[in-house]
Amino acid sequence: MFKRLFDIAVSGAALVLLAPVFCLIALLIKLDSRGPVFFRQTRVGRFGAPFRIFKFRSMVPDAPKIGPYFTSDNDPRITRVGRLLRKTSLDELPQLLNVLLGDMSIVGPRPNVFEQRSQYTGEEWELRNSVQPGITGLAQATKRSAATVEERNTLDLEYVQRSSLWFDVRLILLTVRQVVFTGGN
Repeated sequence: MFKRLFDIAVSGAALVLLAPVFCLIALLIKLDSRGPVFFRQTRVGRFGAPFRIFKFRSMVPDAPKIGPYFTSDNDPRITRVGRLLRKTSLDELPQLLNVLLGDMSIVGPRPNVFEQRSQYTGEEWELRNSVQPGITGLAQATKRSAATVEERNTLDLEYVQRSSLWFDVRLILLTVRQVVFTGGN
């Protein structure tokens, strides 16, 4: 219950404070490439329930139809503005709406796409999805995008086992440090 109240307070305040940033990013996306400002995709939520995630669009329209669900360095589907958004993690800001709606939490394992189910055993998949997915998690706070698939999965499962409000606060601070000092990489 405290975690949900924390999520509502933080996401609500952040959405109000960051409204000018949202407008600026939307303008930059529209000036840079054709297509919508937001990217929406079905992801796996708590207990495996599907939900639509919101992100600022950082790739060309229909990117999921052009290539795999993951990106690589110098992925040609990423736009010029998209590279900046990804490097600074600003593309994730619209997920504050998902937090406010109750689909996500500020901290938790990053929400998977259903195609990632094969990376887990049945027990691991259930454990991983027993908590709300988050905007940031243990993998993002410690390894950022340098984590391998196996490391990310291990860290996501570790998060579920260690989950607490104080652990979440620590991970938020570590995430800020990662973004500021490693440039989102």
